[in-house]
Amino acid sequence: MVENFTFLLLFLEYCPMMDYWMGNILSILRNEEVNSMIIDFHTHYFPDTVAPKVLPKLAGKSCTMPFTDGTLGGLIRSMQKSGVTHSVTLPVATTMEQTCSINDKIIAGMEELTQNGIIPFGGMHPDFADYKKELKRLKDAGVKGIKIHPAYQNVDFDDIRYKRILSAANEFDMIVLTHAGIDIGIYHHNFTSVRQIENVLSDVAPLRLVLAHMGNWGLWDEFEANLAGAPLWLDTAFSIGPIIPYPGAAPHKYSTCTLSDEDFLRISHKHGMDKILFATDSPWQDQTAYLERFKSIGLSEKEQAQLFFENAKNLLSL
Repeated sequence: MVENFTFLLLFLEYCPMMDYWMGNILSILRNEEVNSMIIDFHTHYFPDTVAPKVLPKLAGKSCTMPFTDGTLGGLIRSMQKSGVTHSVTLPVATTMEQTCSINDKIIAGMEELTQNGIIPFGGMHPDFADYKKELKRLKDAGVKGIKIHPAYQNVDFDDIRYKRILSAANEFDMIVLTHAGIDIGIYHHNFTSVRQIENVLSDVAPLRLVLAHMGNWGLWDEFEANLAGAPLWLDTAFSIGPIIPYPGAAPHKYSTCTLSDEDFLRISHKHGMDKILFATDSPWQDQTAYLERFKSIGLSEKEQAQLFFENAKNLLSL
């Protein structure tokens, strides 16, 4: 009994040292947790009642096979299978009337979404009049950014309406992710051309701008020649392929358009590997296969860490 009491006194006497070691252990565990993160910066899902209708329509229009059922549950199952720990979800408001309803659902579901590794962005339409109030509402709810899609919103990226939104996003320190380049389903006009992006950078100087699809989908040579190294981030969504065709859909000139591994590596290094974000465009690419493609594309261990989690973690302030 006396020996046990003496041991307890000695243990208590050296508690500060115990605190030191426990602190180190917890720090190591936290670092391991961060290092095991894989963040997919570009994914989509639709409401359960909408997905069965809209997914085949989009697949046929783009001649692209989807790899989930298009629902939130389908995305979560894909994440569990692939090892992706977090997915940034990007809603597209195709009309200004959809803006509030999309964001209402996101805000109401924030707790459940984050518990499942979902990092939801809000939607914004260029015709939405009270954009500043809506951005503040999203910011106050913990939403870290918004998605805009000039092709689906039928407005050029350097239009004053987008410039106002980007300027307001600067005020609230929010990320803006935009589709960039040709859209595989709307290819008659480039609504986010390199020239338009240059105009926006000059006029607004957005602080947290992410260009989807490696900067200008289908026109990567223009991006590389004019914008590589610019103060913005690129995501890898739907860029390196392969693109699996949707059965029965009519192919078109962009239906097999992808970056080669060599082009991806060259553009990434020229732009800066610290500004490249791993992204799939799920359901339009399979998260498991896409992750394996990038693991074997020729990046160093440090570059893989930057791509898969470090860059996104820093941009998202996780």
